[in-house]
Amino acid sequence: MQMNEIQTVTLKEAIQLIVNNPNVRFMLRGEPGVGKTSIAHEISRQSKLPLAMGRPIDVGNLDLGDVCMPVIDHENKVTRYYPNARFGIHNGEPVVMCFDEFTKGADPVKNMLHPALEVFMPRLGDLLIPEGSIIYMTGNLDTDGVGDGLAQHTRQRIVELIVRKSTSSEWLAWAVNNNIQSVVMAWVDRYPQCLDSYLDNVKNEFIFHPSSPQDNVVSPRTLEIASRIIESRAGYTENALVAALSGAAGAAFAASITSFIRFQESLPSIQSIIETPMTALVPEEAGARAVLCFGLLGHVEKDTLTNVLKYLRRMEEEWQVIFCVALAKHETKKLIAFANRDFGKWAADNEDLL
Repeated sequence: MQMNEIQTVTLKEAIQLIVNNPNVRFMLRGEPGVGKTSIAHEISRQSKLPLAMGRPIDVGNLDLGDVCMPVIDHENKVTRYYPNARFGIHNGEPVVMCFDEFTKGADPVKNMLHPALEVFMPRLGDLLIPEGSIIYMTGNLDTDGVGDGLAQHTRQRIVELIVRKSTSSEWLAWAVNNNIQSVVMAWVDRYPQCLDSYLDNVKNEFIFHPSSPQDNVVSPRTLEIASRIIESRAGYTENALVAALSGAAGAAFAASITSFIRFQESLPSIQSIIETPMTALVPEEAGARAVLCFGLLGHVEKDTLTNVLKYLRRMEEEWQVIFCVALAKHETKKLIAFANRDFGKWAADNEDLL
């Protein structure tokens, strides 16, 4: 079977399956940087269970002593295995455990963790795992060629899910709610192929492909890192910025997004758009308009949205759509939008786009 014939799930679907099946051990596999590990915090939030260690447990870096240690029971003249406190089961309360990069773990470590995968009376060492605990694992695909392996006896105890990479529109819906820089969002909107997947038999200069090893590539994870670098760019030179962006998501990404950063620095002020929407400068370049549309999202308030919409109506419909669709997906700003008469009229006229 070809990889693109395998049934895949979104991150949202993976979370739903894991939270609603605490007695099933799911293994999330997918190409690097798609978000398999980061959803541990959302699983903890939705299940209302604490995340062991407050973060995923990196199995690839564990030694045997990091999992369990033998302890002498002098009274009974036997030894017992006590699990490491990092797993959080010693309090007797259910927890969420993410065995991150399980497929890269040393065989003795994976064997030690194996009893936690059992359906009945799962345990770590000699301690039972509290009932209701959620345990899931992550790993890359065998086809990624990054050293992952899973024994057949492990596969019999788990449910493997192939997590697909988010599309550009899915990622943008997440980005508008997670403080991602407008420059990065605008760039993804202009270059949606940056989130293509090699599993779909696609290859381009931005994405991971096992047949063309690169120093780094664009992925949901590296885009978030790049956003942090761009956020603080006032503290270093343009050369340092480009070097850091190359290291974060590859040279092709750095070269391409640099122009978007320059666009941001030449845009009209937000103040001029809000105070004089009919005369404020409208940039001509498509990239600059994209940066501006995403940048305006952060300045939407009850008393500013009407003038922002007046300004955007001076541009082609494409830019109005980009702004309004992103606004409608913003967890807090959408409440302002849906209460605004001008936005309501626009939304009614373009209902099929929201």
